[in-house]
Amino acid sequence: MRFVRFAVFLLLTVLVLPVSAQDVAQVPLSSETLTVYSGRSEDLIAPILHQFTAETGVQVEVRYGNTAEMAAVILEEGDNSPADVYIAQDAGALGALAQEGRLLSLPSDILTRVPAEFRSNDGLWVGLSGRARVLVYNTELLTEADLPASILDLASPEWAGRIGWASTNGSFQAHVTAMRLLLGDDAVRAWLEALVANGAVAYEGNTAVVQAVIDGEVQVGLVNHYYLYGFLADNPDIPAANYFFPGGDPGALVNVAGAGVVSTSDQPGLAQRLILYLLGTAAQEYFAAETYEYPLVVGVEPSVELRPLAGIEVPVLDLSDLSDLQATLDLLSETGALP
Repeated sequence: MRFVRFAVFLLLTVLVLPVSAQDVAQVPLSSETLTVYSGRSEDLIAPILHQFTAETGVQVEVRYGNTAEMAAVILEEGDNSPADVYIAQDAGALGALAQEGRLLSLPSDILTRVPAEFRSNDGLWVGLSGRARVLVYNTELLTEADLPASILDLASPEWAGRIGWASTNGSFQAHVTAMRLLLGDDAVRAWLEALVANGAVAYEGNTAVVQAVIDGEVQVGLVNHYYLYGFLADNPDIPAANYFFPGGDPGALVNVAGAGVVSTSDQPGLAQRLILYLLGTAAQEYFAAETYEYPLVVGVEPSVELRPLAGIEVPVLDLSDLSDLQATLDLLSETGALP
């Protein structure tokens, strides 16, 4: 694993107001503790948090859960939340917290490390890594020419029994939220009902979906791009490939994992320092090499041959708007998409 060591100096005193990234970088080493609520799984985020502790002396106590669950906990705890930093699997949950006034503004020298489309318009959260939504398919059963031009075409009866999804997954739910914004609730309801009627197979997570595609249990699956690369690292000959929906289709969403400073934090400067670290070379190379995600900071390249972000024909959408999680969950339940 490649890590480039930062010259890190951290905060000893409690800061009440947000500070710039430059100010945070000039304070001395600290033995303070940060509390992180993480919607990213432990196996994905814990190694880089341990590296942060090793380099800075700052202890990180992490509460793990799915993205929507952790956002809901912060909202339920309200002014009594002990969380300093919230790390989300998708922009929607960050937007939900921002909408409820539960995130603090970040300084511009943190925000401007990533392109504008991958951070909050209000400066309340920032993307840490990019993840493209794709259709993974079995290359022994299908060619790219067999695949639909639009994600909406999966509602056709010809795809009955051939589709896998992880409808309880936060990334899938954020994708449905995006589709609701792009197409309207009625259209998305009809699409979900059609997939349920088609016998779309629900799996516990994206890894299980990709495995099912490889095994031929289903022929295609709706997942994030990077899950396939974990399988390819173990066996480059597996019969599976990623397909990007063309032409700005709603299926071609590019979302982000991201982070924000929780409004109840009594050490926002130190919380900002963690986010700054996650946008540094070491962490960005980690996300690229270990999780096969798109690094968002200029100068850090993907570790595998990924389609460039600029080459994905994404729909026109502001990720800051992916905040209406509850309506999406209600829709998934009402249509029978949630098991």
